[in-house]
Amino acid sequence: MSDLLLINVSGYDKPGLTSNITGIMADYGLRILDIGQAVIHDYLTWGILVQIPREEVTSPLLKDLLFRIYELGLQVQFKPVTEAEYEDWVSGKGKQRYMVTLLSRSITAEQIARVSTITAQHGLNIDNITRLSGRMPLNMDPERTQACIEFSVRGTPPDLEKLRSDFLHISGELNVDIAFQQDTAYRRNRRLVVFDMDSTLIEAEVIDELAKEAGVGEQVAEITEAAMRGELDFSQSFRRRVALLKGLDESVLEKVAQRLRMTEGAERLIRTLKILGYKTAILSGGFTYFAQMLKERLDIDYVFANELEIKDGKVTGEVTGRIVDGARKAELLKEIASREKIRLEQVIAVGDGANDLPMLSVAGLGIAFRAKPLVKKSAEHSISTLGLDGILYLIGFRDSEMEFS
Repeated sequence: MSDLLLINVSGYDKPGLTSNITGIMADYGLRILDIGQAVIHDYLTWGILVQIPREEVTSPLLKDLLFRIYELGLQVQFKPVTEAEYEDWVSGKGKQRYMVTLLSRSITAEQIARVSTITAQHGLNIDNITRLSGRMPLNMDPERTQACIEFSVRGTPPDLEKLRSDFLHISGELNVDIAFQQDTAYRRNRRLVVFDMDSTLIEAEVIDELAKEAGVGEQVAEITEAAMRGELDFSQSFRRRVALLKGLDESVLEKVAQRLRMTEGAERLIRTLKILGYKTAILSGGFTYFAQMLKERLDIDYVFANELEIKDGKVTGEVTGRIVDGARKAELLKEIASREKIRLEQVIAVGDGANDLPMLSVAGLGIAFRAKPLVKKSAEHSISTLGLDGILYLIGFRDSEMEFS
């Protein structure tokens, strides 16, 4: 009859530890059923579940292991595992797995305590905790740091909406973004990312900037805010705002373009995505003039926006062609995905306004970025604490995997 034994080793990490211990196990013909290792600040925790083929080899095996582990200056614990316990562990294989991702300028004990409490309350068990962000210098500007921890959890939450609501509640309270995703093959196999432009890729609403130059800044800004909150129909409000720009000199577009600032993390995110072979697109309710500028600067693959009509060097107060509103953004996302032969589950959509919700809902991963409360509440995922490059954490990338960027 075989024995099952869980062996946990801890102590300062050093080369050759695994080969030393598993070498002894090999001499006794052990079968490895599970193995895992974590190193935090050069301190190692190493666990292995083994099947010992014959009861009579257990005593000499333990003697040899204890002697070698003592030589290595490590601590060890042995725990016998019953067949019933093992079968119960195996039966957990069929449970769904999810990833809970915490993003913040710095991770606190309270954030982890509250998140882990919620996961437990909803019947989820934590299998693994991993730090995705790089090592953080103590003297780094706290406004520029970024931290990310990922929980791999298993189980079947009875009420996903309540779980997401609980996470959203503590997200605002503790200044942390919490993403909850099912761990599927698509999570690290996205292929297309589509972006809104204004207040997403750039830190401004271009139409508001043009309105300031036209002397109608306050009027247009009020309409823009109401539209982004979802209080006004986007197409109607857009036409009203554009009409107020009538007579603006064409040269003002270049003037406004020169002062636009890229959103934190935008260039790093898109540079990384391009290196990794992703397709990218701008789907904007703003203007083609500015979207094309970003296309050239960031090497974006597709751009769809609104064409501001200009005659005799002056803005006419009209746009040509179909307005890119929320419904159109969702249509364009599907069209690009189809053209590139990419499944919708492999698409990421990022935006901040109510007119972005349709495309966020059809994408495999829809992210409300520094969004209005209504949008943040309606979207499945949101980022408010970090820059756009925080999206890389949501698709499972570590900082150490992105050193090329």
